[in-house]
Amino acid sequence: MRVLSVVGARPQFVKLAPVDAALRAAGIDHRIVHTGQHYDPMLSDVFFTDLGISSPDVHLGVGSGSHGVQTGAMLAAMDGVLDELSPDWVLVYGDTNSTLAGALSAVKKHVPVAHLEAGLRSFDRAMPEEVNRVLTDHAADLLLAPTAVGAAHLADEGLAERTVVVGDVMTDVLLTQRDALEGTPSPVATELGLTEGSYTLATIHRPQNTDDAGRLALVLDSLAGVDHPVVLLAHPRLVAACAAHGLELADRGSLRVHAPLAYPELVASMLAARGVVTDSGGLQKEAFLLRVPCTTVRPVTEWVETVELGWNVLAEPGPALVVAASRPRPAEPAERDAHPYGDGRAAERVAAELLARA
Repeated sequence: MRVLSVVGARPQFVKLAPVDAALRAAGIDHRIVHTGQHYDPMLSDVFFTDLGISSPDVHLGVGSGSHGVQTGAMLAAMDGVLDELSPDWVLVYGDTNSTLAGALSAVKKHVPVAHLEAGLRSFDRAMPEEVNRVLTDHAADLLLAPTAVGAAHLADEGLAERTVVVGDVMTDVLLTQRDALEGTPSPVATELGLTEGSYTLATIHRPQNTDDAGRLALVLDSLAGVDHPVVLLAHPRLVAACAAHGLELADRGSLRVHAPLAYPELVASMLAARGVVTDSGGLQKEAFLLRVPCTTVRPVTEWVETVELGWNVLAEPGPALVVAASRPRPAEPAERDAHPYGDGRAAERVAAELLARA
């Protein structure tokens, strides 16, 4: 049996790591296509090395571009890949342009599609990620949901018969990394001369926060106004947006600008942080799993459990973001032992579900 994984962005590489190991352990011929959606080495190549992922069999190298240009380039390249590798299943991950392109290309070639992390919904169609999720779920043959909430969304859309709850594969790799990093000092704290527990780690990259100059300026001003150091890991999209809008991306107030981190360094830095500020779906969940309070710069989130259990606050740029990011760590965090994202064995279930359909 041959399974072809299509990935292209940082969160997908994290999810790929345990799946790659589990598929190979199950005797499945696993091939990997890297679309090149994330092409910065710190958001791409280093993950394969740090997480022990097999090298990609194909690298499409699509690079940056508008949603249409990027997705179209992937679609144009995938036909030849599918003809050459002849997979029994195409496995797509998450909600990026790589996800949608991988699913559509497989469907057009009559190759069965499995969607990992199916059923997530923010119910905000202005988000390109939401559109990618919905279209991929309705195109796929097997929907691998991370949570019961995701499965319920799929049932509401008439997709219950295709749905299996497997847990969250990001939990698998994050818990492994956490245990391996026990006692490791925070790279960010060490480099910037900060004490552990004194700083917030931040990432901003989604179009809704970077495409509008006024909103992006307000996000940066808000981070600079927090009452303790905020280390902003400057995603390439953020850097490009600041340059395009004529905004200076530099240290000021509480803001400290830093390059992106390799995944183990990111986890070690989160473990020592007092909080996280982000618009990333993956980082919200990682903060929750590490029990680090999170502030999400979005009006809605697909990871509703993080909010319901008290670890995540949604805040718009401006005073609300400053207040939320400055809030102290709760003395008695809500539902400390809640585990809505599984037990760390989701990748094994993914392999078992695919084998059952061989």
